[in-house]
Amino acid sequence: MDRIELEAFVAVAEELHFGRAAARLHRGQPTVSEAVRRLEGGLGGRLFHRTSRRVSLTDLGEALLPDAHAALAQLRRFQQRGRALAAGEGASTTLVVAHAEYTCYHLLLRCLPRLRERFPDVTIVPEPMPTTAQLTAVRTESIGLGIGWATDGITGVRARVLSTERFMALVPEAHPLAERAELSACELSASDLLTWPHQINSGLCDRLLAAFRIGGADLRIIRTAGSVHDIAAHVAAGTGIGITVESALDHRPPGLRVVPLTGPSTTADQVILTPPEPSETAAALRDLLLEASEASAG
Repeated sequence: MDRIELEAFVAVAEELHFGRAAARLHRGQPTVSEAVRRLEGGLGGRLFHRTSRRVSLTDLGEALLPDAHAALAQLRRFQQRGRALAAGEGASTTLVVAHAEYTCYHLLLRCLPRLRERFPDVTIVPEPMPTTAQLTAVRTESIGLGIGWATDGITGVRARVLSTERFMALVPEAHPLAERAELSACELSASDLLTWPHQINSGLCDRLLAAFRIGGADLRIIRTAGSVHDIAAHVAAGTGIGITVESALDHRPPGLRVVPLTGPSTTADQVILTPPEPSETAAALRDLLLEASEASAG
């Protein structure tokens, strides 16, 4: 297998659409399809269920997606270190910082310049990566620090809670629920909902499922999207009601109302993930993030 095959697999797994994956990678759709087929041939199993209307991950694809993310992160780390060594910067080190979708990216942007001031010889590489992939990458030390969501199976890594985020509903202004101060799971029962893909943020999906199960409501997700901007666009188009988390909203999308969800399990913990003994640079960034989160809450 090669990098092109892994990148094609990850892009299709996150977009669940070969055309969108090809556009994201700036490659032709036949190239992406062929890369996935080559990877499946090398593995001896199917990574995707394909029909004329939808694409979904097989059990094999679900199991291997975190490893694919970790392998790509390791490759990028190898390239960064190789370039540094080739440039005569043998003493320099690299810190790969992973961040999951919907996390407090503004906190990371605030802290990275301060980290750079303290460690000018360290090459800092931000890397988008789902939480499940971060767990694998932290255990293998392919990344030095990750920002993701609390989920089952956090073993072999150290997790610190960065913030606790409320689930929020994105509702068109003309919708009957738009004037509500809060919404319960029951009030959204059987509504057409749009949210994140399970393979990108399984912890968030499991938490949302628990909120609806405890509330005795029917969770009906009709569409998933990789970013809150995509969700907002579909809500504005009248597709359904969006579900996101507070930290993902820099501002209220025009034409939409943001209504907090209330009830059990309607919050999720955002966590910082590091190895049990993080590097000096990773520990410093962890502390900066915690300080920035505390200052924001205050």
